[in-house]
Amino acid sequence: MMYVSSLGGLPAVAASLESFDLLTLLSPSATEHDWTRLAHARHLQLTFHDITVPTPGLIPPDTETMQAILGFGRDAAPERPMLIHCWAGISRSSAAAYVIACDRNPGFESEMAAELRRRSPSVTPNRLMVQLADDLLGRRGVMVDAIARIGRGEAAFEGTPYQMPLKWPLSDR
Repeated sequence: MMYVSSLGGLPAVAASLESFDLLTLLSPSATEHDWTRLAHARHLQLTFHDITVPTPGLIPPDTETMQAILGFGRDAAPERPMLIHCWAGISRSSAAAYVIACDRNPGFESEMAAELRRRSPSVTPNRLMVQLADDLLGRRGVMVDAIARIGRGEAAFEGTPYQMPLKWPLSDR
């Protein structure tokens, strides 16, 4: 299972888990945090801005960023949950959860995008991150199209934490 949260919701979600792998996706200007207080087994922090088109003075997600995210997902222990967070828990973290799930479950891209929307009405996965992962995974636009179909999420300053399954198809339906 993956848990997706904003930075503000991170302490409560982390406290509910015994141990987890932590993926932190924040802007380069974000305040330094002491992550050692959280009971994580592994931690990867990537810094880039939440943008979908190149913008002077800002750092976009790139192929190396997405390779690191996919690698983090691939190296995860199956018995340990992943906790993914960004500043608001809406764009970067949701894109990371989606691409990790897509990497593990080819052929379920549309179902996973719809499940993202069902679990969190405010999610708007970063389109550039999804495009880069789609290219890396050779999905020929399937992931991009699935995210486009769910559209922009409801307006929110901060998303409500949610869980996203790592294994598809879902057996609870």
